[in-house]
Amino acid sequence: MALRAVMVTCFAIPHGGVRAASGSCAKRMSKVKTGAKVPAFTVPATGGENWRLKDAAGRKLVIYFYPKDMTSGCTRESQDFRDLYPAFRKAGAQIVGVSRDSVASHEKFKEKENLPFSLLSDMDEQLCKLFDVIREKSLYGRKYLGIERSTFLLDGTGVLRHEWRKVKVPSHAEEVLEAAQSL
Repeated sequence: MALRAVMVTCFAIPHGGVRAASGSCAKRMSKVKTGAKVPAFTVPATGGENWRLKDAAGRKLVIYFYPKDMTSGCTRESQDFRDLYPAFRKAGAQIVGVSRDSVASHEKFKEKENLPFSLLSDMDEQLCKLFDVIREKSLYGRKYLGIERSTFLLDGTGVLRHEWRKVKVPSHAEEVLEAAQSL
């Protein structure tokens, strides 16, 4: 099994899990928890760059996970965050979207929808696993594993302050904005 480093401070290990690069090598990274600092990570992003959690240091961060580029619900959610982007910036918050799509797919989606924020490509599902957003789904009777629409709000120190799971798109971005404004 070929493995590649996907986290700044963490590396994938055989048979699942992620191991911290500093401290105890036997320590496995757990899933994120409200009130705890989110471990550092680096993932490919639009614009040909790698996006690092430390890039958002000192600012609030909205991370929204969505199933697939160019689909109706994901497009609507991204448009809502786009339309409220100035208000998020005024609240001192940065936004990033995450899915398992490729950077190339993200670039097309970002351009088509005129998104002013980065989209992160998590094709190897390391962020999805860290944030525990992979769920069994069913479409026309076929079961598969996919991203459960979820959003996470971190404070300027990288601590997870709010999470929304099983997100319904209508009015969701407004709810996240209110939470960001109150932090």
